[in-house]
Amino acid sequence: MTRPRNDSFLRALRRQPTEQTPVWLMRQAGRYLPEYCETRRRAGSFLQLCKNPALACEVTLQPLARYDLDAAILFSDILTVPDAMGLGLYFTDGEGPRFERPLREEWAIRDLTAPDPWDHLRYVTDAVAEIRRALHNSVPLIGFSGSPYTLACYMVEGGASSDYRHIKGMLYGRPDLLHRILSVTADAVIAYLNAQIEAGAQAVMIFDSWGGSLSAAAYKEFSLRYLRRIIDGLIRERGGEPVPSIVFTKGGGLWLESIADSGCDGIGVDWTIDIGEARGRVGRRVALQGNLDPAVLFASPEQIAAEAGKVLTSYGADGCGHVFNLGHGISQFTPPENVKALIDAVHQQSRDLRRAGNKLTLGS
Repeated sequence: MTRPRNDSFLRALRRQPTEQTPVWLMRQAGRYLPEYCETRRRAGSFLQLCKNPALACEVTLQPLARYDLDAAILFSDILTVPDAMGLGLYFTDGEGPRFERPLREEWAIRDLTAPDPWDHLRYVTDAVAEIRRALHNSVPLIGFSGSPYTLACYMVEGGASSDYRHIKGMLYGRPDLLHRILSVTADAVIAYLNAQIEAGAQAVMIFDSWGGSLSAAAYKEFSLRYLRRIIDGLIRERGGEPVPSIVFTKGGGLWLESIADSGCDGIGVDWTIDIGEARGRVGRRVALQGNLDPAVLFASPEQIAAEAGKVLTSYGADGCGHVFNLGHGISQFTPPENVKALIDAVHQQSRDLRRAGNKLTLGS
């Protein structure tokens, strides 16, 4: 594995100095881009787009053609894993993802098995390989998966939920069944992420989108426990280069220290915590990724730059170990020109902060 020409993202995850703070955005390839909407139209549906390696490569590269991003992220969906388990994923306009066969019966849970990613998810590994070739070693490629608990939420509820009635009923009423789902899903995620790494992903991210809905005790037992298991099972080096991992628990600010002890290289944080405070709590154990409120991108370019500056300043002038990102995915209603304003502001302001910090150091 050859290091990308722009490796600032990877260096930041290793807590090494960078000339400027690297930036990429969750859902940076998506509906806010007119070119994405056109490709999705040609694909016929979101799921067909995900399952077509050539089109997945096309939309992965679209934001990099527009913006000076420091990393690409595989275009896919976290629900490809439970779909490969046979739960029957489908998408309905206005309702989002649904499963034809949610896990409610004990026999179905006992029969659940982890799919072979090189067989049932070959379209994903093929997309990873195609994207790596198309990037021409310019920036790193991030692979990803959902966390076991987040995937289990969809698998048990049958889709998105506002109250998590079914999965929390299982968590408290039949924890043995939920642990069975989480154990099989953790094995599936380990195999899936390792297959992405073998296909060419240079970093991986685990999206624990619904972990923040749990109590502190339940988070440790039903989410963090399996995140640690996944991280322990990941390929950590390939071709002589480290392969860093990032964990993002939305609403997980209360548990930063525990997440930092999981073995991951970076923690994604949402906008509900000050990133300087987060850095003070985790120290140099891990890098931090985040954490601008996505709604800031509806403001003027001047206000976007000001809000980005607040995040950079709070983290610290040296910026060591910081990957700039949103605190969650970009909204489909975001003006594309505002994304450019954000990326340019992050790069320029972080360079200015480093120069100012260096002058103070020299002056002292």
